[in-house]
Amino acid sequence: MVRDRDSKYSAPFDEVFRSEGIRIVKTPVRAPKANAVAERFVRTARVECLDWLVILNCRHLERVLRVYVEHYNRERPHRSLELRPPQPDKRRQTSPPGEIQRRDRLGGLIHEYHRTAA
Repeated sequence: MVRDRDSKYSAPFDEVFRSEGIRIVKTPVRAPKANAVAERFVRTARVECLDWLVILNCRHLERVLRVYVEHYNRERPHRSLELRPPQPDKRRQTSPPGEIQRRDRLGGLIHEYHRTAA
């Protein structure tokens, strides 16, 4: 879990997460942009994914977030990267022009498009 160094996060607060095996990462001292990046990702994940789904349990949440993070890093365009994903899938970029197919993720909530091999 990434969190800032606010005094409202006490030692017992951190201990609850540690008892579940969650590692706590604090943002650097006097680095306000570090927390902003984490908060922006959380907002994006909520708006594009979590606000549209009913999460049944912890295992379901982990699966949904795993699929979303893979989509976010490999398929989703980012403005700061000139509409390219951070870790593009090289196989899909080098495929020859063919028919465009859609792949649904998370029950159709997310659509990924790619060209088929000719």
